[in-house]
Amino acid sequence: MMNALLTVFEGLMGYLRSFVIIFLCLMLGKGIQAFTHVAIPGSIIGMLILFVVLSMGLIPSHWAKEGCHLLIRHMALLFVPVGVGLMNYLELLTANTWPILFSTIGSSLAVFLVIGIATHHKEKE
Repeated sequence: MMNALLTVFEGLMGYLRSFVIIFLCLMLGKGIQAFTHVAIPGSIIGMLILFVVLSMGLIPSHWAKEGCHLLIRHMALLFVPVGVGLMNYLELLTANTWPILFSTIGSSLAVFLVIGIATHHKEKE
């Protein structure tokens, strides 16, 4: 009985630790964005901070693994508020359908082109 409770407690602490790491990176990114007034959202800056911290090995990746897996597993639910929020701007979106469509297709083609050229030059070496 005691071993089962200890296992559950360790699992909960793993989730808590990973969410604290993710939350601290998010708040640090939002703070940097608010302080510097960069055009990049604070959540993106926080994600980059998390990436750098994990890449450099400053924090072991298994510390953030549980929370990241949980968020990714339920990512579809996280898009529901955004989709509902877009309903408020339906008139704006329909008025700008063609510019949105062309910019999406154009930027995708630009990314494909750059990746294709980079891969071609990488394979040549």
